Amino acid sequence: MAKTVKSIVISGHGTNCEREVAHACRLAGADADIVHIAELISGRVDLSNYHFLNLAGGFLDGDDLGSAKAGANRLLHARVAESTSSLAAQLEEFIAAGKLVMGVCNGFQLLVKMGLLPAIDGTFKQTCTLTDNDGGRFENRWSWLNIDPDSPCVYTKGLNRLYLPIRHGEGKFVTDSPETLQQLENLHLAVMKYADCDLHPTMEFPDNPNGSQASIAGICDPTGRLFGLMPHPEAYTHRTHHPRWTREVLPEEGMGLLLYKNAIRFIEKELL
Repeated sequence: MAKTVKSIVISGHGTNCEREVAHACRLAGADADIVHIAELISGRVDLSNYHFLNLAGGFLDGDDLGSAKAGANRLLHARVAESTSSLAAQLEEFIAAGKLVMGVCNGFQLLVKMGLLPAIDGTFKQTCTLTDNDGGRFENRWSWLNIDPDSPCVYTKGLNRLYLPIRHGEGKFVTDSPETLQQLENLHLAVMKYADCDLHPTMEFPDNPNGSQASIAGICDPTGRLFGLMPHPEAYTHRTHHPRWTREVLPEEGMGLLLYKNAIRFIEKELL
């Protein structure tokens, strides 16, 4: 009997996209469990039983304490009940086992605040962040994304462009130094960039909705297995999600589903 890819979607403390993420995982061919973070901290759910960890978006901690900083501290410092292990240690073991982690919106913010991205030298320390949009307001629109074909990112293999919705108030990507930004570029870890309709990366609003450095919308780690992005792929898995679906001829499957399909194929090939 063929083994099934098992994905876990973390919920709680303000996330509100977990059902869409779980649905995307199922459409891509995986089993998907929505698990409140308290279930992990209590020890009732074991992260090691899964192949694909999803950190969903929403309004984590009301977005009142600095784009997922409180959530990051919760993950970094929580002790698992009746265990000598911390949740952070379990995350590191999960990553060391070659498994996949994807963070969308708040989930992306969590990954950078925990230092899991970009982890350029293999150590988990924070070298970048996501902060208030340049416009000073929440943005809810669709964006073209230019995909780096040379990126090691397993989620974007075979893709050169995406059109996805964004909805965030704190999505401006910034690094701690010009050197970090240059490393991201040199190693092709800046997986996707906000682009104009001709797919040229841009700093111009509204094509770049937040003013992110170098137009960066998503990054991965050097292995390509850890990936974070501000746009919401789980919100475009069917043609009827597209804002012009009644006026354009579109494929049945939305572009966002392609990221999840790539992830599931990778796991089936490398981990099962």
